[in-house]
This record gives sequence, structure tokens and C-alpha cells, in this order.
Amino acid sequence: MANEPDIKLVKAAIEGDADSFTQLARRYYPAMVAIAHSILGDRDLAEDAAQLCFAKAAVKLPQLKENKKFAGWLAAICRNAAKDLARRRNDGKTADGYQGIINKSQHNDSKEIVRKALEKLSSSAREVIYLRYYDGLSYEQISEVLGISEQAINGRLRRAKKKMAEYLRRQGFSEA
Repeated sequence: MANEPDIKLVKAAIEGDADSFTQLARRYYPAMVAIAHSILGDRDLAEDAAQLCFAKAAVKLPQLKENKKFAGWLAAICRNAAKDLARRRNDGKTADGYQGIINKSQHNDSKEIVRKALEKLSSSAREVIYLRYYDGLSYEQISEVLGISEQAINGRLRRAKKKMAEYLRRQGFSEA
């Protein structure tokens, strides 16, 4: 069952096979944590959001219209769960729809500057950065999860890295 295509697992899960849904959850959990982390800026909260995402997906699975679009559908649920969690944690105070939750235990200045550089990115750029570099997904895997082409992923990554590099240069980081 570990190598079953998503379409077969989704169909079986819709028909009530809990093991199939469990397999899908295992397959996509790391990607959902990365997506939530890109929104929340906190790994622990991202794991909470990913778990909430799967709980919601289990209930809403019969509403999925196209089984082959499971990954993108799941990513949308995860984004919404993370944004809801961010709103609750921030008492609804967001500037542009995103307000990263600051990890108070983070004391390393370099990490803090990189985190701020990540916050300057659009949510879609931040998402591909987290999926690629924090979660280690290939372009093909990211394409499947987000439902966009590998060329679009490449473009988002290039633009995101350029924007981050510009911000880091302004903060005094050298190009080396």
C-alpha cells in the first residue's frame, strides 16, 4: 500500500478505508508542516496546523471533486488552518493577512534576520522556500502539492532568493 498512487488511496479513503487515509497523511504530513511553517514561522505551531488540516480533510474528504487533485486540495486546507491559528494566536491583529508568530526562544541574530527576510516574501514565495529548503521536496513533489508547474516553482524560488539576498545585503550580510 505504501506505493499506491494517490488516486487509489483517496478513492479507498472516501469509501471508508481508514488505512488509506493514514497512508495519505503519512505521505503529505511533512509538506503540510512546511506549508504551515511558512505561514506561522513556528515549527511547533506548524505541526498543530498540519494535524488540524488532516482532521478537517478526513471530515471533508467526500466533498473532494477530483481525486487526482488531493494534494492541492489538502494544501489549501492547511493554509486556511494555519491562517486561522495565526489569527487566534495574534488576537486577530494582522497587517497584510500574514503576521508571523515570533518564536521568543530564538536568540541568534543571524537566524532572526533570515526569519525577517522570509517574512518579507509573499506567502506563495515563502511556501516554496519552506517546501524546497526546509522540507527538502523536489520540484516535482512541490508541483504535485501546490498544483503548479515546475517552471512556476523555479520562477518563484529564483525571485524569492533574489528578494531575500537584497534584504540580507541591506542588513549587512556579505555575498559570501
